[in-house]
Amino acid sequence: MLSHILGEDIKQSNVRSILESKAVSSIYNFGNSSQIVNSKINRTNIHICGEKRQDAEEAKQRSPSPPESPQNKERSPIIDLTDAPELPYYYDRTSQLSTLKQWILQAHTRLITVYGLSGIGKSAIALKLIEQIQTEFDYIIWLSLTNTPALSTLQTELKQFFGRSQPTPLPTVIDYFRASRCLVILDDVQNIFKPGELASQYLAGYEDYGKFFKQIATSSHQSCLILLSWEKPREMIALEALNRPARTLHLKGLGEQAVEILREKGLTDEEKWSDLIALYQSHPSWLNIIASTIVELFDGSVSRFLADTNDIYLGDIEPILESQLEHLSKSEKKVSHWLASQDEAVDISQPPADSELSQSQLWQALQSLARRGLVEKVPVGGRSLFFLNPVFKAYIECR
Repeated sequence: MLSHILGEDIKQSNVRSILESKAVSSIYNFGNSSQIVNSKINRTNIHICGEKRQDAEEAKQRSPSPPESPQNKERSPIIDLTDAPELPYYYDRTSQLSTLKQWILQAHTRLITVYGLSGIGKSAIALKLIEQIQTEFDYIIWLSLTNTPALSTLQTELKQFFGRSQPTPLPTVIDYFRASRCLVILDDVQNIFKPGELASQYLAGYEDYGKFFKQIATSSHQSCLILLSWEKPREMIALEALNRPARTLHLKGLGEQAVEILREKGLTDEEKWSDLIALYQSHPSWLNIIASTIVELFDGSVSRFLADTNDIYLGDIEPILESQLEHLSKSEKKVSHWLASQDEAVDISQPPADSELSQSQLWQALQSLARRGLVEKVPVGGRSLFFLNPVFKAYIECR
């Protein structure tokens, strides 16, 4: 069959070399996947197939191996990163990567949410994670929810991917998760949530995603589903409270690692870099945009750019902020404007007297904003005070 499809005389002795040479061709499905992998993952860690074919009966009789077993580690995973974004850079997140690897490889966490602001680096850390733990899995696939596929469509795609090398199709995704060690990354999960509502309210007809996520966390299997989203799904709250194998990572700025961005851009006045990084929350996308502005307008001089420290310049960051704020509900927008008018972090036990919202509505809105990463809390005198992200605050003030 391969000889017919590829137009070459395929034998046991040459099958590996020919398939690897055809990896850039869309004729061969897995080859197309491997081409994507090639641009994102160390090529030496990917094998299209072994030197010898493992026939269907042998595969059928093979029992699932735990992730620690040598047998599992010797097999090369089947990987499809067709939907994964092409990223021009990666900045060190050693601590967060260690946390994710511990959750997956040691705690055997079944459902993980990585959430944070647009452009914060969720896809980048997920791709780096795949690079480091790929040999622990039989299957790895990255799927985007940008086009809001129905759950049934998503599940069909997953079953087709897992079933490519299975002698007998299995009825459900969970069955594949039990039979093999699978890693699935769902990107842009925020697209199945309603804009203009509190965080993580599902679009009409997409409520079954929530049930699916719960099933992944509560069913017994050896696989992992990672959700990448602007906001924390509501299901994660209850699952974590019940000590289910589900974890959430709120991805924030780069911290000190952000200096690499400024160094790459060739900025000057290094003594001012920490001020610039703090001003833009060490957010990688924001800093890349602002650093380009500094080069364009101030010849790379950070000191000249920061001469007026009373304002946070937004420039080309504004469209990114607007897309995030379009998702807010009316109550969230009211609370955001109230927080933007405050000079310091606020105590929510003392809501504003002139607020149009009840205390319950205020708390709900604050909770929702926090799940979007737009509001954070700081401990002061034994209690938590809340403040709006300073860059979003600047954006609201200038509107």
